[in-house]
Amino acid sequence: MNSFAHALPFLDRPYYAVGASLPDWLAAADRKCRVRRKRAVDWVDDEDPIVAEVAGGVVQHLKDDHWFHTSGVFRDFEMKFAIEIRDIYDGDTSMRPGFVAHVMVEMFIDSWLQQNFPGQLERYYQLIAEVDPQKVQEAINRFATKPTELLVPAMDRFISERFIFDYVTDEGAVYRMSRVLERIGLEPLDEKILPWAATARPRVDEQIKGLLSGYAMELS
Repeated sequence: MNSFAHALPFLDRPYYAVGASLPDWLAAADRKCRVRRKRAVDWVDDEDPIVAEVAGGVVQHLKDDHWFHTSGVFRDFEMKFAIEIRDIYDGDTSMRPGFVAHVMVEMFIDSWLQQNFPGQLERYYQLIAEVDPQKVQEAINRFATKPTELLVPAMDRFISERFIFDYVTDEGAVYRMSRVLERIGLEPLDEKILPWAATARPRVDEQIKGLLSGYAMELS
């Protein structure tokens, strides 16, 4: 799952929802700054309510990632999609097909959630804009593997770019996927992938309850 999917069930708890987004934001903002469950869990009862909520959200994210990434439904999609993408790109033997398969399943889930819970993505962005990013960064630095000063500007960029809204179209999802690939030094996608995306999205939609079998809110 991506940050929006992690946070959606907890939008009534702003700092918890932000904490549930943080591992994904840190992966993009400062890859040397990691958060681990065994360290974060020690802060969920901290006397500072912001630290406690941020730590609780981080723990929630890591717990959700475990059941999601180990589920048979997700792993089946990841394997099938990687093979299909590899074939589109002439037997690409790099890590790109597997990485694209993994991330685009998550993008399609975010798209489904946007469309089936209208207005909640806007609420999510508004929530992030209203929390104190410096306090969030200070909370993370209590238990991260390495302190960071890059989270505050990363949160500002996340709010201004609003890229999750792009996931609802195949062109938008492919564009955003390509930007991620460029950031990690892999070749971006091109228009050859669009016919595949048009068939992959509905397959993910059809299996949404299986993909989100451990989700913290009702999907009906």
